[in-house]
Amino acid sequence: MSVATERQDPGPAAAGVRRSGEPPGPRRPAPGTPGRGRLTGAAPYLLLLPALVATVLLLGWPLVKDGLLSFQNLNMRQLIQHLTEWNGVDNYRETLTSEDFWRVTLRSVIFTAVNVVLIMLLGTLVGLLLARLGSKMRLLLSVGLVLAWAMPPIAGTTVFQWLFAARFGVVNWVLDALGWHSMAHYNWTGSQFSTFFIITLLIVWQSIPFVAINLYAATTTIPGELYEAAALDGAGTWKSFTSVTFPFLKPFLLATTFLEVIWVFKAFTQVFAINEGGPDRLTETLPVYAFIEGVGNQHYGMGAAISLLTIAVLLALTSYYLRIVLRQEEDEL
Repeated sequence: MSVATERQDPGPAAAGVRRSGEPPGPRRPAPGTPGRGRLTGAAPYLLLLPALVATVLLLGWPLVKDGLLSFQNLNMRQLIQHLTEWNGVDNYRETLTSEDFWRVTLRSVIFTAVNVVLIMLLGTLVGLLLARLGSKMRLLLSVGLVLAWAMPPIAGTTVFQWLFAARFGVVNWVLDALGWHSMAHYNWTGSQFSTFFIITLLIVWQSIPFVAINLYAATTTIPGELYEAAALDGAGTWKSFTSVTFPFLKPFLLATTFLEVIWVFKAFTQVFAINEGGPDRLTETLPVYAFIEGVGNQHYGMGAAISLLTIAVLLALTSYYLRIVLRQEEDEL
């Protein structure tokens, strides 16, 4: 025996049809239905919560601890005896009144500016070259860039130390073979300028791949019709670059410059590993200066104060750069 079941009509309410006489406006959810709006509104915050917790634990707490240390007189004696000697703002006062701190700060700013200009210029040229090359040559160059970018900083620094070694360095051997016999045993880390030359060459070499690969990726988003229109208008290579390519790449260039300022300013491994800030501490930048004063001289409170002042200088530089960028965007609008 078969039982026939009739399919019930859901009615106008379930079908979304407004009943006659019902007031206009959004329909209210049925009683007992959970509010999806509240869930949807909280979803972004729930997704960000793990990252925020990790940031607070990994960055926030060390920063707070560093801030507490900066107000203490902490050296090896206090560390061994577990003593806490608060000295107020003496560490900051001593640092800010020291000529060495301001000399290193100026050196760090100039070092950052030179490196960022070279990185952005050469990285842009390599990125534009990638856009011009054929598929096989582009793949070959991209692999080389990725390998240079993936090399750990300390490994790259070791390679450059071997290249510029005084007795058995490849660079000195090549220069001697080319006729510069006075460079056969030249000590590249014996002067401030030559040491900074090696460090700058190393940092620029390690940073170009990031700029070049990302800039090439940005060029792929430029519509080809714009270049065709520029060619029909009689625009040459330089005119096409200034009127088509550069406006599309400008946001990328501004953002990448911002990142490079941060990365170069806080570079520690390359500067310290090449010559430990020498000769005679003439190649110290602020991160290296903070390490040597804190760990090297075992005055950890002073090192903590210099570290926080380094962060303040970096924030001042980046905020000044961002203000210039925002002002340019407002002028364009």
